[in-house]
Amino acid sequence: MSKKPKVKTRGANVPVPQSREEAASFIHDIGVRQREIARIEADMNDRIAQATKDAEATANPLSEEVDRLTEGLRIWADANRQTLTGGKRKFADLGTGKIEWRLTPAKVTIRNVEDVIARIKTLGVNAFLRTKDEIDKEAMLREPAKARLITGVSIGAEGERFYVEPFEVEIKGAAE
Repeated sequence: MSKKPKVKTRGANVPVPQSREEAASFIHDIGVRQREIARIEADMNDRIAQATKDAEATANPLSEEVDRLTEGLRIWADANRQTLTGGKRKFADLGTGKIEWRLTPAKVTIRNVEDVIARIKTLGVNAFLRTKDEIDKEAMLREPAKARLITGVSIGAEGERFYVEPFEVEIKGAAE
């Protein structure tokens, strides 16, 4: 006995308007629900902002104390580094935790990029410059027939999507 394949019917479990008036009513209801969602999100964001503010107010003194203690510990550890590490390690285990000295990686900071590029070109140290090839997808969309001839390039169909945009009116002065 073979099983019958399941056929899914799109929209079978959703209400479908039967007239223009019902469609207009659906749009009205969508707008009402969207505004309810916006109010819920605004309330949630207000609560998150207040919780963040409260947490920061509670944590800031603790963070400042950690910074103070860390700086004092660093001063003591630097003064006693030879004893703590035996001159052979970059860390010391103190029983309740470990302290260590790490080298930070070098970094390049550039201000006024255009001027620096001009100076590099003037000095002839082009090894400090790099050129970058990029694919221009916008150009391909302007000439899709030509772009499709390139192996590895495909141009997808634009397609069509359905949107609902209920009318909304803002109160003057409320958003200012």
